[in-house]
Amino acid sequence: MKKRLVVVGGGESGVGAAILGQKQGFDVFLTDKGLLKENYRKELINRNIDFEERQHSEEKILNADWVIKSPGIPQKSPLIQKLREKGVLISSEIEFASRYTHAKLIAITGSNGKTTTTSLTYHMFRKADYNAGLAGNIGRSFAWQVAEENFDYYILEISSFQLDDIQTFKPNVAMVLNLSPDHLDQYNYQYYNYINAKFRITENQDENDIFIYNLDDEMTQKWFAEHQTKARLVPFSLFQKVENGAYSGEKNIYINFNQEENLDMKIEELALVGKHNVANSMAAAVAGKASKIRNSIIKESLADFEAVEHRLEFVLKINGITFINDSKATNVNSVYYALESITTPVIWIVGGTDKGNDYSELIPFARQKVKAIVCLGLDNQKIIDSFKDIIPDIIETKSMKDAVNTAYMLGKKGDTILLSPACASFDLFQNYEDRGRQFKDETRKL
Repeated sequence: MKKRLVVVGGGESGVGAAILGQKQGFDVFLTDKGLLKENYRKELINRNIDFEERQHSEEKILNADWVIKSPGIPQKSPLIQKLREKGVLISSEIEFASRYTHAKLIAITGSNGKTTTTSLTYHMFRKADYNAGLAGNIGRSFAWQVAEENFDYYILEISSFQLDDIQTFKPNVAMVLNLSPDHLDQYNYQYYNYINAKFRITENQDENDIFIYNLDDEMTQKWFAEHQTKARLVPFSLFQKVENGAYSGEKNIYINFNQEENLDMKIEELALVGKHNVANSMAAAVAGKASKIRNSIIKESLADFEAVEHRLEFVLKINGITFINDSKATNVNSVYYALESITTPVIWIVGGTDKGNDYSELIPFARQKVKAIVCLGLDNQKIIDSFKDIIPDIIETKSMKDAVNTAYMLGKKGDTILLSPACASFDLFQNYEDRGRQFKDETRKL
């Protein structure tokens, strides 16, 4: 008798898991409380995969042998609680897919820079002519690719939500880029719960695997003081010289790995700007060295990579005013990196759905660099209260058109208008991509 696989959530990862489940001989049922996108609905119908939308029929779900849960569904959901009470195995799509591939896995997590570093690492592997797929929290579903492709490597962007539901997931190379409070509402507002979720990326690694980590990150050091991993540790640092790993001096980065030929490169030659991106570039370079990619290819990749959309993305320069789209900056730490990397006076567009933000760490940068704030959200009181004593011009707007026009009116030649919201987008937009595209559209209309 076929084992019953129930997929909860019908987005990219859920539909991919359903397709892989069918290929592996499971009796598959997919359920989504919302409405499926038309392309996903067609895929399921064409493949004769049983599904429902706009409801969760408990009698069809609770009899599962194995449940694959979308990362967007909270652990506190009553349905998930009932499944756990019944003792049903609940896995994430990355866990499920990893059991059905022999490809080498390079898995990247962290609070900020995941998408950029994953995309850069993938760019490097493709440039080296490695047969690699891009998946996880980015691109096509990992499970879908395992079902239909035959890659030798997968470069995976991994969120804490995906790591919450792993059992055996074991990357050959894992990295934690940095840690700062994010998504704490999903972790009972306990920062340490969130950190432990991130470090699950290394829990199944052994001495044949590599764990790349940020030597400068305070919470990473705290985690290491209480835990250990069997993987080989390879650090990177902006401030400390390391023997086996990567570090930066004033003008160069240096990569030393396993007594192989060392790599050094001028920081000014890196495609990505800002200190945080020097760190991201070093982490990607170490993953390249660990995967036996030639130094010349690594250097070329670090120099010609094009930045990710919605992450410190240059949009236009109008009358000497630069417009930067950083819509993917959905937490305070991301905005910290954005403000750190900009050297001109900033008109900062900020706001949205607050995730328990503490804006105090941005105050030094705001005092030094921000000349005006344009709030873009339905409830901006917390932002206003945080900055009213140091920024004289704080203006509230309720649409992207008004935000862009207001910012432009406040700007003058040599200024930068920065959309870096520090918040989720769901009060006024579908998602951060929608917010970023609207920003670019309204900028082009000026």
